[in-house]
Amino acid sequence: MRLIVTADLHYNHPVSRPLADELIDRMNAAGGDVLLIVGDTGVADGDVIERCLSRFKFDGPKLIVAGNHELWTHRADSYALFNEELPRRVTAMGWQWLETQPFVAGDVAIVGSVGWYDYSFAQASLGIPDRFYGAKLSPGAATYLGGYEHLFQPDTDISDVARDTVARWNDGKFIKLGRSDHDFLTERLANLASACEANAGARQIIAAVHHLPFRELLPPPKSAQWDFAKAYLGSEQIGRTLLRYPNVSTVYCGHSHMPGEATVGHIKAVNIGSGYRYKTFGQLDF
Repeated sequence: MRLIVTADLHYNHPVSRPLADELIDRMNAAGGDVLLIVGDTGVADGDVIERCLSRFKFDGPKLIVAGNHELWTHRADSYALFNEELPRRVTAMGWQWLETQPFVAGDVAIVGSVGWYDYSFAQASLGIPDRFYGAKLSPGAATYLGGYEHLFQPDTDISDVARDTVARWNDGKFIKLGRSDHDFLTERLANLASACEANAGARQIIAAVHHLPFRELLPPPKSAQWDFAKAYLGSEQIGRTLLRYPNVSTVYCGHSHMPGEATVGHIKAVNIGSGYRYKTFGQLDF
């Protein structure tokens, strides 16, 4: 069987949409037996997700996991959106929501998760305390915007580099989980572990996790602003969870918009590498 896989279509973005349409045309022509999207198809508000998914003309199973952008909403509850509304919407279109329903074909299973972040990829060289990462603001941005005086108590653990770094992570504006990032990640990893354990007898497990599972896939240093964002690219705990299962052979991710491959222990990790201005897909025979 052949798996066709992509990520980060960002169909709501005006620059990204025509490139996504062209990629979907190429994927429709590529054939394959199983189709997989590893997050960030589009934001949840409106019908962007439906318009994107309807462009795929594929006869085989169609699998999907959410990315952080599917949780972006102007409504109050991203958590209910993730657990109730999104699964219902994609299932109604004939897609399988991997977060709660792994795909099994013979002795191969495909499991999925949005993943998430716990700031374990934060760059120590920036000297930014975790409370700023929790607020999705760098110290420089908190100073510029005002109203975040509580983050500077105390102020003795904030480096000069941190004070000069002006950056924010927009999940803080558009995602309302009602719980900490650490707690949400813990839930997702427990769910991912349960899926792997349920398929312990499979010869091979392929994992689809939107956020990066291994530090080896992080983009190279670029600037303080870009390095600030690395705290939100994934978590070391994702990789550690998957490494507990010897039959997990491959993990696909996206999110960073930078292609990459790394072999960590017995797992080959592949970042698809699609972004707003460049789209691609991968293939895996299993």
